[in-house]
Formats: sequence, structure tokens, C-alpha cells
Amino acid sequence: MTTILDGKVASAAYKQVITEEVSQLVAKGKRPPHLAAILVGNDGASETYVASKEKNCAQVGFNSTLLRFDESISETQLLEEIDKINKNDDIDGLIVQLPLPKHINPDKMTDAILPSKDVDGFHTFNAGQLSKNMDTFIPATPYGIVKLLMHYGISTKGKHAVVVGRSMIVGRPMSILLSSSNSDYGNATVTLAHRYTDNLADITKQADIIVVAVGIPLFLKADMIKEGAVVIDVGITRVPDETKKRGFRLDGDADYDKMFDKCEAITPVPGGVGLMTILGLLDNTLKAYKAKHE
Repeated sequence: MTTILDGKVASAAYKQVITEEVSQLVAKGKRPPHLAAILVGNDGASETYVASKEKNCAQVGFNSTLLRFDESISETQLLEEIDKINKNDDIDGLIVQLPLPKHINPDKMTDAILPSKDVDGFHTFNAGQLSKNMDTFIPATPYGIVKLLMHYGISTKGKHAVVVGRSMIVGRPMSILLSSSNSDYGNATVTLAHRYTDNLADITKQADIIVVAVGIPLFLKADMIKEGAVVIDVGITRVPDETKKRGFRLDGDADYDKMFDKCEAITPVPGGVGLMTILGLLDNTLKAYKAKHE
């Protein structure tokens, strides 16, 4: 029987632990952790994601601040805003919501954030720490994925994991985590592939665990996995669909319906990895807070 890796269930369990810890901090007279987010422009997906972050911060007792800027803001102006937050001791974590307008270099903005406040885990320093298996902020989506695997007791030790996607946000850090020596989520043998990999299906059919993050709806087909595979679907794309009330449906990168019975476990879209990404962000913010106060 296939297990649905429900991000709502797993994130709720982890958030309960965070909520209790924050309650104890406040009871001792300390301020709660504080997460700030910068949103440039009015991208629909970004608006939804930031609203969800604010909601989740409130649920666990965090303070949150959202700074909105018009898409015409210059790089220099945005760097000045980041610097203000860097210098604000009442803010523990900062994220700059992506994507940014084309005239703004996202890497420059990410590296302007203090590494100690980089709760998205995108700063070059933190990426280097992760690659050396050192304590750091793990990018929120890969972090959420390993927490999901842990919640459902899915062992990675000795397994062959194939990560399809090579971004610095998901694919590369995911491959590092799974191949690490961490006893909770590492010790896998990892193949890092992408949409241009020759004979990709030959590789994915050997995988015990597949993480697919290419941003192409239904990219991973049922005939590309073996019986009993664990499939982690990171993708979520709005696909026009006149049969739906909203005029679109949300598809993942994996063909969920057709591969469901073939899987040992699989994440739904929506309701899977996205919720765990926010959990990873909350956990990183609490980590930043504790590093400052303990």
C-alpha cells in the first residue's frame, strides 16, 4: 500500500514542537524569534508564498515583518534596505523572496544578507559550510524534505537516491544532504541528474528514492521509476484547465496519478514539499535566534 507523504501532517507535528519552545521562551520574559521578508513587485506565486510564511510565523508565535517594494527599486536601494535589517538586532532571519525583477542580481542580494541571518541558506558562506558538512543553515526546501523523510521513518542509509535538478536552491544541496554522513537522512549513494541527462529513465529506474525538481509538469513518468520507489516531488506549476473553477490546476513534476500504485511512498502536489519548505524556514529562524541568545 502506497504511503502519502503528507506535508500538512508532518509540518503540523514539527510546528507543535517549535510552538512549545517559543512559548517557553516568552514565559521566561524573552522576545519571540523574528523573521523578516522582502518582497519586490507583485508576482502572484510570491505573494501567496509570503502570505503563507506570515501565517505560519503567527501560528508558532514568531514575530514577522514584510517589507514591500515596487519592482522599479534599484539594486543600490534594495541593498540599503537589506543593510538596515542586518543591523537590526530585533530581527533574527531575513529572506529576499525570489524571483526578483530582471535588473536585480539575486546572488548579489543573497550575499548581502548577514550569514547569521540567512535563514534561506542561500549565502555563499552557508553554501560552503554545507558542502563541507559543517553546521549551517540548510536551504529550506531540502531541509524540509529530509524532515519529511524522517517523520515518516524512510531510511536513506545505503539507498540509491537520484536527484533530478541541479539548482543551488534544491538539487545540489539535496544531493549533499543525502550523501552526507548524517545518520538521520544521509549515507545514501546519490546520482545528480537533470533534464538534459542522457538515458535519464535508465538512471531513475534504478533509484530507491527520487527527488524531482525541474519545474516541468509531469516530467517524471510512471515508466521512469521502479516498483517500490519513494518519489519526492518538488515541482508545482499552474496549468490552464477550463474544467477547474479557477481556470487552472496545480501539477507537480511527477505524474502522481499514474505512478501512485507503483510507489512505496510519494508526496502530493499541493500538500507535500511546499508545506515542509516553510517548516524548514521556521526551524532555521529559531536556530538563528538561539545562536544569538544562547
